[in-house]
Amino acid sequence: MLLTTTINGRKKELLIRDNDYLLDVLRKEGYLSVKRGCDTGACGLCTILLNGSPILSCSTLAARAQGKEIFTIENFPTEAKKFASFMANEGAEQCGFCSPGFTLTVIAMSKELENPTDNEIMHYLNGNLCRCSGYMSQLRAIKNFLEAIKNEGC
Repeated sequence: MLLTTTINGRKKELLIRDNDYLLDVLRKEGYLSVKRGCDTGACGLCTILLNGSPILSCSTLAARAQGKEIFTIENFPTEAKKFASFMANEGAEQCGFCSPGFTLTVIAMSKELENPTDNEIMHYLNGNLCRCSGYMSQLRAIKNFLEAIKNEGC
């Protein structure tokens, strides 16, 4: 099957099998920030944006991306660097393994939710597991990041 999609702004035509998962297709194409974790859609390591919304690529057939736009963390270097600084400032340092999926989810949230409550943020992050830092420091970093980009008009 020929998959026609756009990855990080570049149109791609990829030969895939009907049962290929998006995670495997992306990694084969060199997008190594998309990571394999649980293979059950529970950890968030494989998160990508599909037409702007976070999805779990380990449980999404590649064929579902036909004609759609895929974004990985490589498409957001400025936002990722900025968010990382907010995480570090709040003591929410991470080993980096879950960072790409976690950061993509926060970027998507920043475009979708306006002035989210703590509960809305936690709900949006459901399924992003981190074993390196406490979620309270992450929550503070996210709130500060969202406030900063709102004030900058981004």
